[in-house]
Amino acid sequence: MRIDIHNHFAPEKVIQEMEKRGMRYGIKIKRNPDGFGQLIQNGDKLHLFTKDFTDPLQRLKDMDAAGLDKAAVSLSTPGLSWADAQFGLVLSRITNDELAKIVHDHPDRFIGIAAVSLKDVDGAIGEVKRATGSLGMKGVLIDTNTEGMQLDSPALYPFYEAVQGINVPIFVHPINPPSHDRMTKYRMDISVGFPFETCIAVGKVIYGGILEKYPKLRFCFSHLGGAIPFLRERLESGFKVFPDCSRNISKPPSEYLKLIYIDTAGKSGVTPASFHKPAFQCAYEAMGGERLLLGTDHPFGKGNMPNGVKFIEELDLISKEDKEKILWKNAITLLGL
Repeated sequence: MRIDIHNHFAPEKVIQEMEKRGMRYGIKIKRNPDGFGQLIQNGDKLHLFTKDFTDPLQRLKDMDAAGLDKAAVSLSTPGLSWADAQFGLVLSRITNDELAKIVHDHPDRFIGIAAVSLKDVDGAIGEVKRATGSLGMKGVLIDTNTEGMQLDSPALYPFYEAVQGINVPIFVHPINPPSHDRMTKYRMDISVGFPFETCIAVGKVIYGGILEKYPKLRFCFSHLGGAIPFLRERLESGFKVFPDCSRNISKPPSEYLKLIYIDTAGKSGVTPASFHKPAFQCAYEAMGGERLLLGTDHPFGKGNMPNGVKFIEELDLISKEDKEKILWKNAITLLGL
């Protein structure tokens, strides 16, 4: 069994809504002659919404070629944080309805991860209840920040309490950090900015006491947790040295790291085959085999899906038992399948 926990999809109906109403938020969809839409955000050309993003049958072909049995599909970049509260809620409902249709049509292959906009926390709570209830979604995806609002914000406490009660995991995916202009040259916003935005999100969740206040919450952070495995001891040092770092938590950060999951997708999903053995070894030793999940970041990066599976299967660093945990067993546990 092989389950990909980090697999993006862009429903065509969502793209059409972005095309119609996105201009006022800095979002533009420029259609190519073949009909595929080029995503442009605040003047920056991002990815092209090809069949790899929008067609479930194409996705199944890709999965078969890579040896994947199941994929947990979630909304593609740029997420929903760019839209205002009202439009974000509309987009989240459209997204979840469309993803639910894909799962309904292919229940043995796809697992739905709900999208929500945290600009309207009450709306997000209602939508995650609907998506995980009648639509059968198995988790919820959020961004690392919402126009600067960080994951330790008290405004999000009701959301965390609700998700804990529903008992589904929260998948955290990076978006551009506030004031990221200095990173756009060389596309360092993706290769460097995204991983360190994830680091900040993990730090906020731990130091902010979110896992102490809501101990049954299950977080999964993308892209090997950014650089968190590498920086683990710096988190520990902060707890010992700076009063702010121990104000909201009663245990060292390493104890809370035992409660979160990270996926194995490379640190930059845009570049192909970004899986790196030394980086994985660091993550494996820092987190353990029970907290790692297979992630490919497909369709970002040509070849990421087959290379992501092959990378884990051919590793000589870990036991066969831990490989099976990473490839599918941990996903079964996390998603409650």
